[in-house]
Amino acid sequence: MIRLFKSLFVFFALSVAAVYVSADEPTITWPAGWEVEVLPGASPQVSRQRAVKNDADGNQVMVMELTMTQVEAGHQVNLQGVLLEMRKSIQKDFFQGGYQSVCNKVHPATLGSLSGLETTCTITENGRHVLSQTLVAAVEADKAYVLSYAGQAEVYKASADEIVAVRNSLKL
Repeated sequence: MIRLFKSLFVFFALSVAAVYVSADEPTITWPAGWEVEVLPGASPQVSRQRAVKNDADGNQVMVMELTMTQVEAGHQVNLQGVLLEMRKSIQKDFFQGGYQSVCNKVHPATLGSLSGLETTCTITENGRHVLSQTLVAAVEADKAYVLSYAGQAEVYKASADEIVAVRNSLKL
C-alpha cells in the first residue's frame, strides 16, 4: 500500500518571501472520528494542521492538511505557478514510486470565503485508480493558504461530503 504521508504531502513555502507577522491561526472544523494534530511549521511564519482518517485496522486511508504562510508585505504570490510546481512535484514523487498520475487543469475554486485555485490528481498503479489528491490554494493580504487532501480512491470518493464540510468550515 502507498504510504500517504511520504508521497502525498509536499510542502512548499509557497514561493513567497516570508516575514514574521503576529496572526491568528486559521480555524477549521475537522470531521468527527479523524485524528487531528497541529504540526510544527518550517518557521514561525508557517502554521500547519493535519487530520487523518483511519480504517478499522488503524491504517491511514485519508489525510487532510491546512498550511498557512505569512506573506511579505507588497509581495504578489503567483498562485497558479505555486500550484503548478506543487503538482509537478507530486507527479514526480509518484512516478519515482512506480505510479502514474494525471492531474486536471488548475481552475478557480474557493477555500473558506477566499477565491483561489485548485487541481486534483488521480494516481494509478498498473492502470488501477488507487489514490486521489487535491490541492487548493488561496491568498489574502498577508497570508497564503494551501489545503491538501488525499486518500485511497474509494475513501476519497466516499468522503466527499466531509471534504466539502471542512472546506466550508474554514475561517481564514
